[in-house]
Amino acid sequence: MRTFAEFQILGRVGKVKEVGKTVRITIAAEYGRKDDRGDFQANPYWNEITIFNPNVMKWALENVAPGDLVNARGTLRQSQWENQDGGTEYGVTMAAEDFDNLTLAVKKSMERAAA
Repeated sequence: MRTFAEFQILGRVGKVKEVGKTVRITIAAEYGRKDDRGDFQANPYWNEITIFNPNVMKWALENVAPGDLVNARGTLRQSQWENQDGGTEYGVTMAAEDFDNLTLAVKKSMERAAA
């Protein structure tokens, strides 16, 4: 039996940055709700994904901008380390294996329809 830990995020891009030999992209997933008056209240959760594949990194740097709607899927990796005070700290890396810019796909579709 194969076991795995996987994530999927459909959201809007906040930042795209190169960090060492990776690209990290922050994505806001919206968990809005209505308040007591029935008004919609935005409640975004920011997640940072990491891209390790050099081809996907290059494509993302050239084709992804803040505000774009993207879909990211990949694996979760939890790590732990000792901090300067001797305590244990934990972190999670969301390593994206599939990454699509849905905004770009819509733009290209509109361009083909106009041609």
